[in-house]
Amino acid sequence: MSGTNKVDFDGKAFAAGLSTAPGVYRMYAADDSLLYVGKAGALRKRVSSYFSNTPKTPRTLAMLAQVARMDVTVTRTEGEALLLENQLIKSLLPRYNVLLRDDKSYPYVLLTQETWPRIALHRGPRAVPGRYFGPYPSVTAVRDTLNLMQKLFKIRNCEDSVFRNRTRPCLQYQIGRCSAPCVDLVAQAEYAESVRRASLFLDGRSDELTGELNGAMEAASARLDFEQAARLRDLVGSIRSLQARQYVDGHAADLDVLACAMQGSTACVLLLAFRDGRNLGTRTFFPKTNGEDSAEEVLGAFVSQYYAEQLPPREILLDREIPESALIESALTAAAGRKVQLKWNVRSERAGYLDLAKRNAEIALVTEVSSRNAQTARSEALREMLGLSEPARRIECFDISHTMGEATVASCVVFDANGPVRGQYRRYNITGIEPGDDYAAMRQAIERRFRRAVEEGGVLPDVLLIDGGAGQLAQAKSALADLGVDGGVVLVGVAKGEERRAGHETLILENGREIRPGAASPALQLIQQVRDEAHRFAITGHRGKRQKARMTSKLEDIAGIGPRRRASLLKHFGGLAGLKAAGADEIARVDGINAALAERIYANLHGLPTPNAGNE
Repeated sequence: MSGTNKVDFDGKAFAAGLSTAPGVYRMYAADDSLLYVGKAGALRKRVSSYFSNTPKTPRTLAMLAQVARMDVTVTRTEGEALLLENQLIKSLLPRYNVLLRDDKSYPYVLLTQETWPRIALHRGPRAVPGRYFGPYPSVTAVRDTLNLMQKLFKIRNCEDSVFRNRTRPCLQYQIGRCSAPCVDLVAQAEYAESVRRASLFLDGRSDELTGELNGAMEAASARLDFEQAARLRDLVGSIRSLQARQYVDGHAADLDVLACAMQGSTACVLLLAFRDGRNLGTRTFFPKTNGEDSAEEVLGAFVSQYYAEQLPPREILLDREIPESALIESALTAAAGRKVQLKWNVRSERAGYLDLAKRNAEIALVTEVSSRNAQTARSEALREMLGLSEPARRIECFDISHTMGEATVASCVVFDANGPVRGQYRRYNITGIEPGDDYAAMRQAIERRFRRAVEEGGVLPDVLLIDGGAGQLAQAKSALADLGVDGGVVLVGVAKGEERRAGHETLILENGREIRPGAASPALQLIQQVRDEAHRFAITGHRGKRQKARMTSKLEDIAGIGPRRRASLLKHFGGLAGLKAAGADEIARVDGINAALAERIYANLHGLPTPNAGNE
């Protein structure tokens, strides 16, 4: 449903024609750009409130003055409205919405789905079959959890390529942190039961687990299996000892604590997480507020967007009441399939946790504001030095990394006014050039990056930094000219200083003029920050490519290893890492590999003297 595309939009008439069903509404400007996306438990009531005579903030009035039309989408439930609102905000980036920005993927505990499940830290797409527990506030919290799971339930954490090729138990078994399923020292049914119990614990059902373990302990005692009963007793004792240290108000709490601190329109939301009474630590978020200066609105937007993607705990403690709290609570309850409560007036230990979250949010905000102020000062200094009309909104930097021409990789990193934009970093594997030709490598990387931008109308940087001297800069300039990218992109070469000392770099401009700003220059400090990030990103990619190439070439250079045997080896061990971790006797088990050839493979991969080739 939509209104007409006029500047004098009649919001009252539009709202009167809406239903009372839940849904999502969208406000558009006269140029059809999206101004705002919102959710509603009752569309007519919510949209009408914008065009009533109730007091509104200057920001809301400024937004309403630009509304030329509105659209709505009716949903079946409030939970669907919450999910749709989040999807539209993330994909369309409305001008007046608070945007939850977080370029780091969340860490999870992964319990794989296979005959002998493995427990591990996971980040990124959930492509591996299994159960994902989380998200956790930090990698440290995940590692602490994994450490605990191994102590309590002795579940393996080794890679499959290592697991499949073990011939004797590893150190984890020796120190009591794994039951060694790799060499059949534990029955499959017993291991599966340990995995099930670990799942209960990770689900926050430790009370249910201890009750079950007590019953199993009594049953073991009744059948005179005192050794098993003792093991179960020790496991129950460990879990109860853990719980005794981590109860909140006498209960094993499953809650998140959220506090929002603001300075002007800069906001920090701090998350303190508890699962099954365990304090998992904190994580800070700095949403893009788009001019919103109300902490209540920012916190409300955060709760809606964050928990639309993450499973909410049973309790969410807030340092203030948020708008539409009843709607959000209802939507989260529906999405979770169980009761979820939003609370802000709390006492006792919960009040203490809120106070702790508030103070840490304020500290994090002060640090962030100071960092942003410094970044702003550096951006302004760069504007002055390069003679720009305004500070650069987008800076890109290219760097080339190789070892004597081997495994050449180019990197492109992106910075905006707030710092690195890691989601837009790119690496380019350079091929078809003379090894070690940095000029050709730079030209190829520039052509590949900007050809797509020209053909698809992509975004261009305001400042393009080239790590190198006049030669690399000339190649970049020529490549851009050939692609028709002229004007609007300021090219700067960053040549290393004497003895490669930081702060002594020479900046080379397009017209050939050289600038040596010195170590104290804020402009140079910003350039160094971007250049160093490009160097880090390039060399990381180069080392990975080089290692893979060298390992592959080592196999190819071994007499008796052709494409078929190489494929068999890699398939059997799950890749080069698994092959290198295997012993000669394990390698000899692969079809087509005899003992002599296995010895040669092992020696070659580990830099040992190679036995003389025999008959294969």
